[in-house]
Amino acid sequence: MTERIFDGEIIQGRLDDWRAYDGVRTRRVFAFLLDYLIIGLLCIPFAILVAVLGVLTLGLGWALYGILGPLVALIYVWNTLGGERQATVGMRMMGIRLDRLDGRPVEGVLAVVHTVLFWAGNVLLTPLVLLAPLFIDRKRTLHDLLLGTVVTRDDV
Repeated sequence: MTERIFDGEIIQGRLDDWRAYDGVRTRRVFAFLLDYLIIGLLCIPFAILVAVLGVLTLGLGWALYGILGPLVALIYVWNTLGGERQATVGMRMMGIRLDRLDGRPVEGVLAVVHTVLFWAGNVLLTPLVLLAPLFIDRKRTLHDLLLGTVVTRDDV
């Protein structure tokens, strides 16, 4: 129990340091591009699996192609962003991570909700999603604001 409190104090101290947000916007953009390249590559073996399934089910399995990309992306986010390191592979490559403002770890459900809100925000409010980090404290996006999360540099 004391370890969790101690970790929360460390995280809270790190979140108050201005250096934790230096260059985060640019790193988020490149992490996004890397992650979706990885997701695209992960879709290839699953697409082959769906093709075989479609042949075995006389074409019914091919309906899975409609949800293949989002399904692979959500599984990827659940396992990486919702994992121990609180960062996707692209985020780790860029040296950033997702933190909760209350100091608790990011779990898989929160990671998926974070991603779904990101995409829903882009569909409904594209200019606001792109402009919000310029004006909101700690360079947070709208979905970060709604969920009580912040993206920080991992090396601070």
